[in-house]
Amino acid sequence: MLEKIDLSKKMGKKEYRQIMDSLAPKLGALQRECRDLKIPVIIVFEGFGASGKGTLINQLIQPLDPRGFQVFAISGESQEEQMRPFLWRFWTKTPENGRIAIFDRSWYRRVLVDRFDKVTPDAQLGYAYNEIISFEQQLADGGNVILKFFLDITKKEQAKRYKVLLDNKETAWRVTEGDLKRQKHFDEYKVMNEEMLQRTDTDFAPWTIIEAMDREYAAVKIISAVIKRLEEKVAEVKAKEEARAEEKKSENADLQKSTAKPESTEEGIQDKFSLRSSILSSADLSLSYTKAEYKEKLKELQGRMAVLHSDLYRRRIPVVLAFEGWDAGGKGGAIKRLTECMDPRGYAVNPTAAPNDIEKAHHYLWRFWQNVPKAGHVAIFDRTWYGRVMVERIEGFCTTDEWQRAYKEINDMEAHLAHSGAIVIKFWMQIDKDEQEKRFKERMAIPEKRWKITDEDWRNREKWDQYEEAVDEMLIRTSTTYAPWVIVEGNCKYYARIKVLETVIDAIETRMKQK
Repeated sequence: MLEKIDLSKKMGKKEYRQIMDSLAPKLGALQRECRDLKIPVIIVFEGFGASGKGTLINQLIQPLDPRGFQVFAISGESQEEQMRPFLWRFWTKTPENGRIAIFDRSWYRRVLVDRFDKVTPDAQLGYAYNEIISFEQQLADGGNVILKFFLDITKKEQAKRYKVLLDNKETAWRVTEGDLKRQKHFDEYKVMNEEMLQRTDTDFAPWTIIEAMDREYAAVKIISAVIKRLEEKVAEVKAKEEARAEEKKSENADLQKSTAKPESTEEGIQDKFSLRSSILSSADLSLSYTKAEYKEKLKELQGRMAVLHSDLYRRRIPVVLAFEGWDAGGKGGAIKRLTECMDPRGYAVNPTAAPNDIEKAHHYLWRFWQNVPKAGHVAIFDRTWYGRVMVERIEGFCTTDEWQRAYKEINDMEAHLAHSGAIVIKFWMQIDKDEQEKRFKERMAIPEKRWKITDEDWRNREKWDQYEEAVDEMLIRTSTTYAPWVIVEGNCKYYARIKVLETVIDAIETRMKQK
């Protein structure tokens, strides 16, 4: 790819100024349109050292409103970043709807500089590429425009630019030992860049090669490419909005013309005889412990958990525990007994409610990436990212395409957590409908617990069968070897709390043996 690029292209300063005079207003107007249409934009700059990324980014942002973009300079990982999964620092920098995030180097460091420096071993390259592609696809599917620019220069030009920088004491610091080492092995490093470009050039996040020998030519090409892509996205979003408006107009007419399907159809027969797979129905809700058995087991298990929590911190093993289940299913009680014996400095319980305005303005996984634990810490989620395939699916808070796509997105996220070293366990707290009603009424009768019950809880109960179907599908499609679902039989709270503790302890002890 790179060997076929004509790096002799140039542009005169007069021509450059004339073209920029026409491009700058267009870019500024498009930024405002993207803001109004709530389109998030990600612009990535990669390329050889001294290819002019900083200068070209500065030329790109000149026509933009500075309140609507942010530039991130990505270098080596900080100590805080080293203690998190690799993608954490990039997920947390993704833009909210209507804003622009510009990356001076990016997540490609893992397959470029880190690969060259042997930080990323060859055996991990395939997985690293898969993570990058999955990350970009999730962002693109979530509405982000992704533009990626690779700045190309020759080995001779790079050496010349490095010399200019090194000869000036004010700029010499910008050339690192790593830069000089890669310059010395330019051809070897170029092959790595070639491979990266070929393996990550996708329809949803394509690469644009920029001939960066001449900065005027490079700046015009970059800005022209940004304008073209934003114009396409603006037109696409407007067309979708118009189509949705037309759908709403015809909705009432379609409803009036529709007729109920006869029960004798195949769909009706399947619904009548419940031919779908059901995991929840196989849970034995008669399992229980007496109060005496519970107290004895709880004391022993909490003692073991206290020791293991210390070992987790010492060995820098992160843990992610996700709790889902029916309303009044016992999530809070199980979390309380789990954490009672743990050092509060080493864990965090993250309750998940409906997303606020800031969270709604980002990809739905963004808010969960904010709370990914550091190495050696435990993150407990009381309700999770699975809301997308349950409540958001059933209540119509997302489209069918969005919740169907979410299964893969969630599996990919959990795979990344597990690959980074985290223990990931997901609990479904299972109770039956009669037990839920009993607990609801108990909460209504006890003033200290009345805050736990809401009108929404009663409304959700009316959709029990819909939720059960969604949960069964969720369990089947997202229970993996690296992030398994554990169904906790919860009609007896004592039994449920003990099973959660035993499961967590067993997973940690198994990891300790592997270590």
